Amino acid sequence: MKLKQLESLLQRVEGFERPKLLLEQYPTSPHIAACMLYTIHTRFDDIENKLVADLGCGCGVLSIGAAMLNAGLCLGVDIDEDALGIFNRNAEEFELANVDMVQYDVCSKQTDNLSKKI
Repeated sequence: MKLKQLESLLQRVEGFERPKLLLEQYPTSPHIAACMLYTIHTRFDDIENKLVADLGCGCGVLSIGAAMLNAGLCLGVDIDEDALGIFNRNAEEFELANVDMVQYDVCSKQTDNLSKKI
């Protein structure tokens, strides 16, 4: 997939309706997301068939982009249930089978709870 094609597809990803400032929710622009992912994919061969963890995934633009670049599995992790709802709608809209998400506080010291959710 070419960079411009990836960026064009990522422009269709729904963002936050009401970002929560305390959670520092801000969107990753389609241009920045596409450039980052394309570089990781083409220069480092670090997306295709790999497990991609998107910590603080928000609406899922990076996970969705990685999935479009044929990641083996993209796991989005976020503390905010509302953000994961948007992420879920985005994943369904793009009909991606290699994306999953979990609600979890990555700053939590209780890592055993994460393994139960996955």
